[in-house]
Parts: sequence; C-alpha cells; structure tokens
Amino acid sequence: MSTKNILFVAALALVATIVYHSLTGGQTEAEYVSGIQKKRTEKEEFMHTSDQSPFGKERKNFKTLNYFKPDTKYRIDARLVSIANKKMITIPTSDGKENHYLEYAYAEFNFQNTPCRLLILEITDDTPYKGSLFLAFADSTSANETYGGGRYLDVKKVPGASTVVLDFNEAYNPYCAYAENYSCPFPPKENILSVAIRAGEKKYHE
Repeated sequence: MSTKNILFVAALALVATIVYHSLTGGQTEAEYVSGIQKKRTEKEEFMHTSDQSPFGKERKNFKTLNYFKPDTKYRIDARLVSIANKKMITIPTSDGKENHYLEYAYAEFNFQNTPCRLLILEITDDTPYKGSLFLAFADSTSANETYGGGRYLDVKKVPGASTVVLDFNEAYNPYCAYAENYSCPFPPKENILSVAIRAGEKKYHE
C-alpha cells in the first residue's frame, strides 16, 4: 500500500473514531449502554419505593416501565441556534391550564434524511427550577408506541455553546402518563416531529 493510501486510511480511521466518541460521549458503547440501563434501574426503584413516586399509595401495583433498546444513533449532536428576539410563549397543559416559558434556542439536526428543529424553552416561574431548560417533543410514535401527550428530554444549559447533545435514549414520560392528577405541559407545535424517535421510554399503559 502506498504512503498516500496509508495516510488516507489513517484519516478515515481518525474520523470514524471522532464520530464514535461524539455518539457515546467518550465512552465505549458497552459503557454507554450500561450507563443508560443503570439510570433506568434507578428510576424503576424510585417508582416502586419512593413517597414521591407518581403512583403514590398505589405504587405497590406499579408495573415495570417500558423502553426501547439503547441505540447510539439516537444520541444526537444538534446545532444550537439562538433566537434574536426572545418572547414568552404559552403552552397548554393536560389539565386545561397554561404554562408560560421564555424561548431559549432551537436545536437543529438531520435524522433519517429529514431536517428536524426543536424549540428549547426556559423556565421563568419563581420556583427551584427557574432558569433551567425545558424540552417537550412528540413524533410519529406518539399515541402508538409512546405516550400520546409527548415526551420530555432534559437539556443542560451551557452559556455560549453552539451545539447541544440530545440523547433521546433518555427521553421520558411526564407523570401524566402514569396518573391523571398531574398537570403536564404538551409539546409546542414546533416540536411535533414527522420522524419516528424509537428511543427512550415507551407507553406505560398498553
């Protein structure tokens, strides 16, 4: 093999390594999957034993949560697009009320050859969560494989960042998916994706 070909193969290997580490956060795939499974086990324990469980006194009847198998293709590095003139928006909730959030930024990415754009919101209510980010989304699995009211994804605020990691393997259901006595914001219309996000938590009630 010529020196030129050797350098080309080495460059491809380097690119593949960089892409792989970006998908797994610097972990091996086994470590990444193990971390996801650990978080799921801890959540199961919380649902079954904690006084703060959404199942309340009925948690003795709690059944196991349902999940898609972890898949690194659903850990996405999205482009973070700032919003020049941010405004407050109103989001309806499952109990007929409304929540108010401040626009924060858009997360843009391509998935299954489809451009996707999700609106990330900032919580402004005077609560312990003030200043944290909120991301709710729905996709083509909603009301079929996954909860019809959409799912949530935690997003970390990093001032000055131009990208954001959206790990849909960690997508979770709002408490309304388990009990009706909660007030859960629906995804804004901008966040209804046409693609299927077969990652994270599935429906609890079949």
